[in-house]
Amino acid sequence: MNDLRLGVNIDHVATVRNARGGTYPDPVRAARLAEAAGADGITAHLREDRRHISDADIEALMEALEGPLNFEMAATEEMQKIALRHKPHAVCIVPEKREERTTEGGLEVAREENRLAHFIAPLREAGCRVSIFIAADQRQIEAAHRIGAQVIELHTGAYCDAHAEGRFDDRDRELEALREMTTFAHSLDLEVHAGHGLTFDTVKPIAAFPEVKELNIGHFIIAESIFMGLDPAIREMRRLMDEARA
Repeated sequence: MNDLRLGVNIDHVATVRNARGGTYPDPVRAARLAEAAGADGITAHLREDRRHISDADIEALMEALEGPLNFEMAATEEMQKIALRHKPHAVCIVPEKREERTTEGGLEVAREENRLAHFIAPLREAGCRVSIFIAADQRQIEAAHRIGAQVIELHTGAYCDAHAEGRFDDRDRELEALREMTTFAHSLDLEVHAGHGLTFDTVKPIAAFPEVKELNIGHFIIAESIFMGLDPAIREMRRLMDEARA
């Protein structure tokens, strides 16, 4: 197992499939190809509106995968029941608004501590590793620790957006916040993951944080695979991560 794991999110293979209806491209086939190319796990977000990944996809992934499935989901009763039925290796609790194009920011844990503590307890009891997707904010990290999460995933979107838009002072501030909060979370014995918006150009500074154990990357890899193929896109991301960690 790599010191820094790569989780490949296959949601947007399903987005392309659903644009026409039908059966292709198949997210399960993409997941198998990702595993063969060096992905350490597969991430899939079953949204409440089923805009990309479907219930049938989750069923098929649980049967087909050799490695772990990271099941991203909102903190709703429906999603909890689905997770408890399948018992994936990991569940990542994310904020979700129906009108958003993609996940915007991290989960507000501090304001909903009691509800989230009760929500994740049965998931932990079922043997799922529970991750909370949050901003690089000390208050949210402390709350995630108090409710019993084993893992936090830090939202890297603001850092990536600032880089893409040429706001390099903002990018560097965001990167420093991520660095500080990675160290802080590690001091609480939380396992630290990171993801959202990472590209070939932005992955190395995050991969270089020694406390980060996993990066979850999806949209860029699937988009880049249009031009270079899924296998080469994953292998290049893996190479950059390993180079940064070395």
